Amino acid sequence: MRAPYLLPALAAVTALLLTGCVDNSTPATNGSTDGSSAATIEMDDAAAALLPAEVADSGTLMIGTDPTYAPNEFKDEAGEPIGWGIELAEGIAAKLGLTPEFQVSKFDNIIPSVTGEKVNIGMSSFTDTVERQKQVDFVNYYTAGIQWASAAGNDVDPDDACGLKVAVQATTYEDTDEVPAKSEACVAAGKPAIEKLQYDTQDAATNAVVLGQADALSADSPVTLYAIAQTEGKLQPAGDTFDVAPYGVAVGKDSGLVEAIQAALQSMVDDGSYGKILDDWGVADGGIDEITINAAANG
Repeated sequence: MRAPYLLPALAAVTALLLTGCVDNSTPATNGSTDGSSAATIEMDDAAAALLPAEVADSGTLMIGTDPTYAPNEFKDEAGEPIGWGIELAEGIAAKLGLTPEFQVSKFDNIIPSVTGEKVNIGMSSFTDTVERQKQVDFVNYYTAGIQWASAAGNDVDPDDACGLKVAVQATTYEDTDEVPAKSEACVAAGKPAIEKLQYDTQDAATNAVVLGQADALSADSPVTLYAIAQTEGKLQPAGDTFDVAPYGVAVGKDSGLVEAIQAALQSMVDDGSYGKILDDWGVADGGIDEITINAAANG
């Protein structure tokens, strides 16, 4: 149950938060002060030359995203996708000489949309995992970890959470892997299982902790730290960041787009536009110097 009056800053951006991360300082809430940093990014001819002909001829890069995971991907007051992940996607399109077009959908529908060729790429804070690589390839652009949060004054240890209620956004890594593994360890040790509470959006998971319906939430660190900042003292970090893993742009295995996306992002790293976007949003700690492919399998 939503309680928007408890989270006015979250309601102002319509929805919070999604998955995976590094211990970033509390992110800025507004990003670039002069619009998207991608607006000044110039085309990279070498990267664009790697595009499949049908994509180049279309003039458009179709991007699947679930804008409910601030500050990575969320919506502004007009309902348009914003966030540092969105700006990186816009930058990729600019480097390739394409116009970005976002298709908003639920998180668990994005990879099927990529494999079904309804979109060219998925940009939605995907944690690159070996399991997900069975369906798509990942062009890695960031390192992120998991960060828990609890109500202010309620100390929670993620390594000793047996019997607690933990809120997660459905289908995220925290929902499918991290919290279930912790719960199984509790049961194996003869302790009560963790009661996992699933929510369609991260702001709903955040509200559950603020309302006292859950003891803690688990999400990617930029997302959790943003939620802590937005709730103005109602939440606190619970433990340290852990399980650092790569974020990746989801790309169809037979799409011919992997090398073009990699080259576009590397061009952004090299010309400084990538770093500027991360700096504008206060998430630079997770930035990387080399854009890789399928790091989860190759690391």
